[in-house]
Amino acid sequence: MLEREIFGNSLQTWLVSILIVLAAVVVVKLLSLLGKKVVRPFIGRTKNRLDDVIYSALEAPLKFAVILLGIWIALHRLVYPDGVVRVVDNAYRILIVLDITWVFARLLSGLLQNYWGRSSGGGAYRMLPVIRRTILVVVWIIGIVTALSNVGVDINALLGTLGIGGIAFALAAQDTVKNVFGAFTIFTDKPFAIGDTINVNGLEGTVVDVGMRSTQILGYDRRITSYPNYKIMDSSIVNISSEPMRRASVKLGLTYDTGVDRMEQALEILRGLPAKVEGVSRNPSDITAYFSEYTDSALMLTFYYYIEKGGNVLQAMSDMNMAILASFREAGLAFAFPTRTLLMQQDGADGASGEKSGANAAPDSK
Repeated sequence: MLEREIFGNSLQTWLVSILIVLAAVVVVKLLSLLGKKVVRPFIGRTKNRLDDVIYSALEAPLKFAVILLGIWIALHRLVYPDGVVRVVDNAYRILIVLDITWVFARLLSGLLQNYWGRSSGGGAYRMLPVIRRTILVVVWIIGIVTALSNVGVDINALLGTLGIGGIAFALAAQDTVKNVFGAFTIFTDKPFAIGDTINVNGLEGTVVDVGMRSTQILGYDRRITSYPNYKIMDSSIVNISSEPMRRASVKLGLTYDTGVDRMEQALEILRGLPAKVEGVSRNPSDITAYFSEYTDSALMLTFYYYIEKGGNVLQAMSDMNMAILASFREAGLAFAFPTRTLLMQQDGADGASGEKSGANAAPDSK
């Protein structure tokens, strides 16, 4: 019975080949048991993470290689047509190269995760999935091209086809690619970080997340705006959180009947107010007050001061404005507002009238 032929091979030959494949499966099971009971506990006690990375990279591809070897030996004991032999040999050439590529892919992925991923934080860690996928794609493309080259495939024609397809894909996904590179630029250049308050093209708010496609900004109206990454990198970014202090300015108009001494008094009042307002810098070099210009109905004063980092900007500005109002009222300094003086004159039967602008003069008629 064992000498009976099936597809050109005796039953005994078939049984031996099947036993060889089963033996390969048993070896794989033994390797798994050895790794679980001996190798893993041993490398777990070492402080170096490199042995963990190497073991993890080799474990699955090594088992696959044992199965391939068992099937290879079993198949080459059989007799079959030359065409089938060529197909099997080509398949094995491809599978061996892909198995080696698998080792490199797992090794690079493990090295990135254990060394760069754990040592970096923030934006660099968030970029790890994208960088890892990119490297794996490149490794697998090289492995596949090498495998096909080993079996006689025309690589130049294949690369030409892939080049045309890649151009079409790049044109279709150019916005996505620009957003990914924009995210990479944000994480590497670090113009801002999550939690910073920024201003991008007039949009001001707090950065709550930076993704692969867009950056989410929480505005002062408590609405989240998703801004494409490539547009952010093409824009002028003002990082408000990075400023040491926030400069604030106030323009005040006094009436034209204010004398020189009173103007000097107003400037001295302004220069002394930062010492009375919480959250405002008291450094004299951060305080500027000067008589800036003449306007149609007011003598203009310009006052610059700085709000300290971490202070409540809106509250400090409100407190400063209240202090200015109270101090000027107490000093009797009058704020100007637009007015118009009307003069009328009558001579006999003929009448003439004229008008002019003035500073806070009461209307007069005759």
